[in-house]
Amino acid sequence: MRRLNRRKTLNLVKELDAFPKVPDSYVITSASRGTVSLLAFSIMAVLTILEFLVYRDTWMRYDYEVDKDFSSKLRLNIDITVAMKCQYVGADVLDLAETMVTSAEGLVYEPVIFELSPQQQQWQRMLQQIQNRLQEEASLQDLLFKSAMRSSITALPPREDSPTELPSACRIHGHLDINKVAGNFHITVGKAIPHPRGHAHLAALVSHDSYNFSHRIDHLSFGEVLPGIINPLDGTEKIAKESNQMYQYFITIVPTKLNTHKVYGDTHQFSVTERERVINHATGSHGVSGIFMKYDISSLMVTVTEDHMPLWKFLVRLCGIIGGIFTTTGMIHGLAEFFVDVICCRFKLGVYRRHEENHVQNLLSSNHSAETSPSDPL
Repeated sequence: MRRLNRRKTLNLVKELDAFPKVPDSYVITSASRGTVSLLAFSIMAVLTILEFLVYRDTWMRYDYEVDKDFSSKLRLNIDITVAMKCQYVGADVLDLAETMVTSAEGLVYEPVIFELSPQQQQWQRMLQQIQNRLQEEASLQDLLFKSAMRSSITALPPREDSPTELPSACRIHGHLDINKVAGNFHITVGKAIPHPRGHAHLAALVSHDSYNFSHRIDHLSFGEVLPGIINPLDGTEKIAKESNQMYQYFITIVPTKLNTHKVYGDTHQFSVTERERVINHATGSHGVSGIFMKYDISSLMVTVTEDHMPLWKFLVRLCGIIGGIFTTTGMIHGLAEFFVDVICCRFKLGVYRRHEENHVQNLLSSNHSAETSPSDPL
């Protein structure tokens, strides 16, 4: 009984065979079919390699949601060089909550030389070229995310020479912890002093002739410094033509979560627009000379995730390529054979018809000649 059940099961399975085998004696090979087969295999090999390259590649997916974290602090990372002596300038932050963060809480004033060394100039040109390419090709930022290029590229390298001149500029670098509300980070003449109605800078002892707000922004970022992010103002350099010059940067900060194969963390990207003008009260251009960075924080948060094609999708696409090429080439070859047979058969039928017509005419002529021939004499 068991053997009988097994045989019935095997017979049932054989009847369900969707791939029937054709006996070799029934198979006819031809040169045209062999050529089409070689062409199909070549196309399948090329498309398989290309599909495998697509499978190995990754892409960035951007998701947007409302940022619900407004209570935590935000770190402001600064590395700016101003072409004035350190005792003449002061930096601080004043936000909409009327909270003042002075530079004494985390910034360092370092006397330096404003002119860069040859190696530093080469570094700055390279950084500016990257900034120009980022503005022209937005997809380049995705490549930086995936490669996780170290952010040390935005750090000014040390001087390789030993200058003899005295430092005439001030490098302000470090970080400040600010509130997640709109505010204004500024560098202007004089040190900041507390004031009941806000704040003020002690600038009375500084001569207007010594004003020079030519500056270079080596690095400016918000939040955690992560690899793969080059900020829009890194490498910016402005040379003041007048002593009473105002530089304004309007910054919009976007909280960002970066989740790639190499980096995972929270940071903040930003966009910026620039404006500069000369302060001249006689012509109606009022204001305070200095560098002002007015920032605002977006309510949306961006999550950047590096995606990869799943294995099952790669296998499905691969099967589609192989089956589609087999089916398509078979149909094309069948249609070609059909048209060739039709054309060839038409020509052959024309030849056969001419032969038949000639044969009929010959028979008729022979019969006619036999009927018209004279009879034998009696």
